[in-house]
Amino acid sequence: MSDFVAVADTKDIHPGEGLVVEVHGNEVALFNLNGTFYAIDNMCVHQGGPLGEGMLEGESVICPWHSWRYNVKTGVCSTNPSMKIKTYSVKIEDGQVKVAST
Repeated sequence: MSDFVAVADTKDIHPGEGLVVEVHGNEVALFNLNGTFYAIDNMCVHQGGPLGEGMLEGESVICPWHSWRYNVKTGVCSTNPSMKIKTYSVKIEDGQVKVAST
């Protein structure tokens, strides 16, 4: 069973926005996609860009450094489909966004 860590209030991240959070020493990019929250690794596989600072376009976040795109639901990179980043389970409890640590 995963250990979930509270990282933000649901009201802290408006729909269409992202936030970089820390989960047991790992930087995670947390996104609000139309009221549903998704979490992925914060580091782009291309050159380490901070995905949590990227723009959401549909289900994809666009890396602010070189515009690589990642699906926030699956972690698959549409720029290079052979690449994928880690996704994390997310749950909401009492207005708190919690991200799995594994």
